[in-house]
Amino acid sequence: MTDSCEPLPAWPMPRSCPYAPPDAYESLRKEPPRKVRIRGGKAWLVTRHADVRRVLNDNRFSADDQKPGFPVRIQLPPEPGVMSFNRMDDPEHGRLRRMAMTEFTARRTRALRPEVELLVERLLDELAAGPNPADLVEGFAVRLPSLVIARMLGVPEEDEATFTEQSRVILSQDATPEETYAAFLEMTRFLDRLAAERTENPKDDLISRLATRYVATGELTHQELVAMARFFLVAGHETSAHQISLSVLSLLRDPAQLAELRADPALFKPAVEELLRYWSISQDNQVRAAVADVDLSGAHIRAGEGVIVAIPGANHDESVYPDPGRLDIHRNASGHLAFGFGAHLCPGASLARMELEVCLSALFARFPALRLAVPVEDVRFRENTLVYGLEELPVTW
Repeated sequence: MTDSCEPLPAWPMPRSCPYAPPDAYESLRKEPPRKVRIRGGKAWLVTRHADVRRVLNDNRFSADDQKPGFPVRIQLPPEPGVMSFNRMDDPEHGRLRRMAMTEFTARRTRALRPEVELLVERLLDELAAGPNPADLVEGFAVRLPSLVIARMLGVPEEDEATFTEQSRVILSQDATPEETYAAFLEMTRFLDRLAAERTENPKDDLISRLATRYVATGELTHQELVAMARFFLVAGHETSAHQISLSVLSLLRDPAQLAELRADPALFKPAVEELLRYWSISQDNQVRAAVADVDLSGAHIRAGEGVIVAIPGANHDESVYPDPGRLDIHRNASGHLAFGFGAHLCPGASLARMELEVCLSALFARFPALRLAVPVEDVRFRENTLVYGLEELPVTW
């Protein structure tokens, strides 16, 4: 495909329905990938499931944000390593990821589950004792992942609200570059102090273990540890928080499927996979830069050009998921790309799945009469951000 004289469509693309990906994705899946206008230039947009998998698993498409043509979404300073190994290629990506993954194994996630269950019960106690109606986003969905990742990292619980707000600003597309950078600096200063303290006096937390195992041996620098902790703080709670609230909204809108889940809690595990596929909340932050010429399904992508992979487009690909706009807890949603694919698959995927399963099953068991406190059309979505979600979710019981 060559550039034509017709104007390029602007991206991100609008949604006509908040419960569905942008309308344009459906027609785009019928064509070769095409270019779109983005802030600062243009990039290729990839929407098919097979094409997205290929881009994410092909080292000719670089995750290094220092490469020419890399689409910039987060308005942070352009220094290398700002987003830790998430924005690196091998061998640096593999070196840092291997260190991080010792903290996100399936075994460690299983060991963490009882603590997550206790945190959920505590938050549900607070919800029950508080005002009714209540905002489930602020009172539950945002707080749980924040508390979990804070405990894992060793961040004091009293600082939870501060870094939650800093993460929101960093990922927002409405914040000015100055606001984004200020939030980034404050979070960095805090984690710099915490990492130095844990290096000197280790405790039983993720930062301490990484400091003891790798900083002490010279395998990991202090700055790399701070960047890794910052990445976990931002990515580790923002996505889970909004997946929780959107999942609750989906089930409240579908009483028949919710009744099935209540009758058979074993269904929550497959339901989580379908909810992840359906919402695909990392709506536009999976980006790459081509480092070689690549022919992709009829598009000729040249080295130095940016590529955006539309996860919602891929997860609503009719050729893989028939009737993709329908939430179906009995669907085999395996193979969804909500956590990415390939070498950069989200390191916290097993933790996020566990949090969702525990949250949803406990919430609906504790509040059998849970329902929306406002008309469904009055629920407000947050759109101009890298992670799709809700501004608030008023509920009553």
